[in-house]
Amino acid sequence: MQFHFNGFEPGDPDISDTAKRHLTSGSSGTLPEKVDVLIIGCGPAGLTLAAQLSAFPEIKTCIVDQKAGPLLLGQADGVACRTVEMFEAFGFSERVLREACWINETTFWKPAQNGQATIARSGRVQDTEDGLSEFPHVVLNQARVHDFYLDVMQKSPAALEPYYARQLLDLQIDTSVAADDAHAYPVTARLEHAGQIETVKARYVVGCDGARSTVRKSIGRTLHGDSANHAWGVMDVLAVTDFPDIRCKSLIQSANEGTILVIPREGGYLVRLYIEMDKLEAGERVSNRKITAEDLIAAAQRIFKPYVLDVKEVAWWSVYEIGQRICDKFDDVPEAEIARRSPRVFIAGDACHTHSPKAGQGMNVSMQDAFNLGWKLASVLNKRCVPDLLHSYSAERQAVAKELIDFDREWAALLGSSEGFDAAETQRYFVRHGRYTAGTAAHYRPSILTGEPTHQHLAEGLVIGMRFHSAPVIRLADARPLHLGHVAKADGRWRIFAFSGAEDPAASDSGIRALCEFLDSPSSPVRKFTPAGQDIDSVIDVRAVFQQDRRELAIEAMPPFLLPRRGRYGLYDYEKMFCPDVKGGDIFTMRGIDRRSGCMVIVRPDQYIADVLPLDGFGRLAAFFDNFMIQKNAVSG
Repeated sequence: MQFHFNGFEPGDPDISDTAKRHLTSGSSGTLPEKVDVLIIGCGPAGLTLAAQLSAFPEIKTCIVDQKAGPLLLGQADGVACRTVEMFEAFGFSERVLREACWINETTFWKPAQNGQATIARSGRVQDTEDGLSEFPHVVLNQARVHDFYLDVMQKSPAALEPYYARQLLDLQIDTSVAADDAHAYPVTARLEHAGQIETVKARYVVGCDGARSTVRKSIGRTLHGDSANHAWGVMDVLAVTDFPDIRCKSLIQSANEGTILVIPREGGYLVRLYIEMDKLEAGERVSNRKITAEDLIAAAQRIFKPYVLDVKEVAWWSVYEIGQRICDKFDDVPEAEIARRSPRVFIAGDACHTHSPKAGQGMNVSMQDAFNLGWKLASVLNKRCVPDLLHSYSAERQAVAKELIDFDREWAALLGSSEGFDAAETQRYFVRHGRYTAGTAAHYRPSILTGEPTHQHLAEGLVIGMRFHSAPVIRLADARPLHLGHVAKADGRWRIFAFSGAEDPAASDSGIRALCEFLDSPSSPVRKFTPAGQDIDSVIDVRAVFQQDRRELAIEAMPPFLLPRRGRYGLYDYEKMFCPDVKGGDIFTMRGIDRRSGCMVIVRPDQYIADVLPLDGFGRLAAFFDNFMIQKNAVSG
């Protein structure tokens, strides 16, 4: 899909009329007086959270931003494999993959050994390792990612739209309110709009308002870290060049002129250049240098020699300082008070951690923050889970952010040119840490939501605490090939994937039948935590994967629990059972699942694996959900 060849045009490239390419300017009128969740900031984190909460019309969500309207261009562009997996859960991965530039190969360039201060290619590698994800690493303007989220929100049951041109002034939190007080709105936010003050009372507030976050300051949190005292420029350009790898991700380290990271952009013509500029003095800000777009172009041209870079148009540019900073906690509850109260205010994305752009972590990690928090807020507000569950957000995401910042610091230092740099080591480091840049390295430690690896040997490739690594399957009912992980949507539901043992699943004594009989009993977490009148899979969605070829099995002989009835007509749901896809890869082999005994894999609403248990681990399964879920007037058997 090619576009931008007659100049950069933001918005939907499928719409010819550029005046019609942009979404409407958001909600009109005044802010609501009371809301369940108030989100400050329409960046990647804020929109991920809003899109997730928009699936719950019973939850009153409000999202505001200080800008006058939606983002049109610039800022982050790298979309990690793991993030595309998340986009699949929101239903727009195909739109992203269609428009985006796919990053398939990374090339490395170093000073040529000719004494003429020119560059030469030193190596090339596959960008992501085989089998890491079913999705590629892609590049797409952050504004288009925003557009897709806004579209999800508008079409959702809540029909949610942002309120723009709102500047948060301050927050006040009434810490005396009990966490389970359903009638309380303990957080008061004051916002300025067109010279008027608007006041909103909220049960919860989430600050997704960037590195200068007002929400962070309101709860007394501080970003800790330091700057590398190094200025870098970034620009999106349409240029004519004879540099042969302009459509590949390329790292160029010159002898004396610095470093460039080349990122091909969507449309086939646009290119982003990250350009190393000057060292800064201690305490100096990059704004003091008064660097211009022309300075960036000139620096890039020097590094590209002997190749020519003729810049025809600069679509966007900026200059920034390298730095990695992080808060010690991502909510409003001091460490000493965790046992006494639950969080009411949270921060996500750049508000609580900042990265250099080099590793492509900022936008991706920010969205994962929000994906982690969204289902937890929905579960607490809908009284499915205890409020103490909300402590897990900061505990999980702060640890992940710290680990990624440590990686980012090393990678940014390696990219900065210095005497004696080793181009081969740079390439080795890139390959060795590919799982970080792909977003698949996050690993939550044992907690109320993540089990100990007691039975990890039953599914060695589905690691407890890491994201569910999808694999191909064939649906039993209609022979459709699909990825098993794609059934997990951003709808707040838990998943139990039951992998059968070697025996016939239809047999009266099969492990899968015994599990289904337990799940259909009053002591089952499925029955226990599903409200009366709702579909049996509305809280915990159970799917089964058999080892046999689908033609060897009869769907009518399978346990009745795997053919549930849904909706007001009680229609059968035929999409709960799967078999291996021998053409695309046997999931039992690919994910190291014990063929003799099988297992069940519990997957959280944010696609992370909570536990791996034996098929007969009924007591441990029940105890896991009992730790944090609230019993409802359960559906009858």
